[in-house]
Amino acid sequence: MAEPVDWRADGIPRSARFDDIYHTETGAPAQARHVFLAGCGLPGAWAGQPQWRILETGFGFGLNFLTTWQAWQADPQRPRLLHFVSIEAFPVSREDLLRAASSYPALLGLAEKLAAQWHGLLPGFHRLCLDEGRVLLTLCIGDVQAMLRAQRFEADTIFLDGFSPQRNPDMWSADTLKAVSRFARRGTHVATWTIARAVCDALAQNGFQVTKAPGLPPKRDCLQGVFEPAWQVRRRGPAPSPAALAGRCVVIGAGLAGGAVAASLARRGWEVEVLEAAARPAAGASGLPVGMLAPHVSPDDALLSRLTRAGIRATWQQLEQLLEEGLDWRASGVLERRSAGDDRLPDGWTAEGPNESWLAPSMHVAEAGLPPGTVALWHARGGWVRPSRLIEAWLALPGIRVRAGCRAARIKRIDGEVTRWAVRDAAGALLAEADRVVIAGGIESHALAPDLPLQAVRGQVEWGRIPPGSRLPITPINGDGHLIAHVPTAEGNLWLAGATFDRDSIDITPRSADTDFNRERLARLHPDAAAQLAGAFVRNETQAWAGVRCASGDRRPLVGPLSAESADGVWLCTALGSRGLSFAVLCAELLAAHWHHEPLPLPAKLAQALDARRAWPDTEKPQILASAR
Repeated sequence: MAEPVDWRADGIPRSARFDDIYHTETGAPAQARHVFLAGCGLPGAWAGQPQWRILETGFGFGLNFLTTWQAWQADPQRPRLLHFVSIEAFPVSREDLLRAASSYPALLGLAEKLAAQWHGLLPGFHRLCLDEGRVLLTLCIGDVQAMLRAQRFEADTIFLDGFSPQRNPDMWSADTLKAVSRFARRGTHVATWTIARAVCDALAQNGFQVTKAPGLPPKRDCLQGVFEPAWQVRRRGPAPSPAALAGRCVVIGAGLAGGAVAASLARRGWEVEVLEAAARPAAGASGLPVGMLAPHVSPDDALLSRLTRAGIRATWQQLEQLLEEGLDWRASGVLERRSAGDDRLPDGWTAEGPNESWLAPSMHVAEAGLPPGTVALWHARGGWVRPSRLIEAWLALPGIRVRAGCRAARIKRIDGEVTRWAVRDAAGALLAEADRVVIAGGIESHALAPDLPLQAVRGQVEWGRIPPGSRLPITPINGDGHLIAHVPTAEGNLWLAGATFDRDSIDITPRSADTDFNRERLARLHPDAAAQLAGAFVRNETQAWAGVRCASGDRRPLVGPLSAESADGVWLCTALGSRGLSFAVLCAELLAAHWHHEPLPLPAKLAQALDARRAWPDTEKPQILASAR
């Protein structure tokens, strides 16, 4: 549930939990500009930089963020990318977020864009993609020290905000400020409105040189500082190098994984060349006519559940920005049929949220045409997507060039003053040279990564045009198989059902036995739909489509260096399995975060679960996350 807010008669919001106001009576934007932005030398400090990374310890109503975003928009010398990472243990409601911004007309438009993505704020990380992907807000929902332990990056600027040290001492404790100092590099500026002695002392002990500055009335003083410790600072990973922040990259594969990587890197200024072995993009498993987007839900909110939830948020934002809703994708929600008695959800999950999956009411089940008494979950953040349209939109972004009919067979290091990499075909002909290479070719990645345990998983679906007068459900149905209907095309609305799951098979020739299997599965999933489509199968009015997915040994994607020898230049983004729509954007953003030393889009333990080095041969495995960050 959202944090309750008490609104005073003068419009100042107050927290009953901490018995304190959220911001000074002078106004939140004035405080943000005077204390935080000016206190850290912004916007001047970020002028001409490729990116800027801000850490904030208390999000509140987001008014510091909105004021910073506004300053970034107004600055012609702004960085290409603005990262804003903020921690909040008790997020407010969307309504209160907008109410707080309504007092400041200059911020209201930005607040409305923020509010559109203000959903599903369960404990953990939530990456909000704003301003066409150039402003990335990472909300870390939870206790401040736990969230600081879960995040990894070097901040350029630190905003220390929150309720007063007397009201919320944990936010300002010595342990918290020590954890904050882990994010600082030499020259990182810190600012806060409090001059409490304990805060000043803790910052000084952790390497910050702090000074008092004139405050914003009614406060007389505020605090400013810079990280310049007297000792040598040791970090786990190397400092960012110029080569890591710009250059030329070859992406091998033009499916969901390759398209997402190309888009993420192009937004960061890379010149990206995509090599596709087939005659066109989305020719492999990503060429599925229409796919379903739905999270995995488990009673203990297990690893896969948290990963798919984060992935769907990342994909959803791309769909909203790049595609036409109702034509290329539909935000319809998904109904997941469960077996009798399988109705358990994580503790505290209800239809009131912030979770976006809950037990579907019987009326909802009946409207979907399922038998009475069917147990089902409703996934509000679910729907269908035409993958080829999304890939097409990604590959059309500035900075991306696609070359089809180019099958990469070897990648070789070119040593020199700057290391580069050559990609060649089977005959040895040079296809491309680049500073870095990403292998994102699905199951064909095995040719370039023969030592990795990649498994082929063949899948076949059945599809066709919706017969006149049919009553197929508007809502996609998931469970033991899936059913998607009412997908508009130039030839009429289509339906799709399936899919099979055949390990170690790469033959995409349609099989009649698989068609029979999919029909039987559909009859169990949605008996009425199976009966309506029976005639179409008998009259051979249906079509079969088959593709080969790529999976890892533990069924999680592989994102990271190909090997120890190539960690500085050849990376993987592959093995998305049957969840390409859920994982592609998330994995691409994780790869970009590693390359650019950016804030992680996932808590460190979840990022570790996707690290490609877990699949290296045992003789090469380092300790995961003692990484190239």
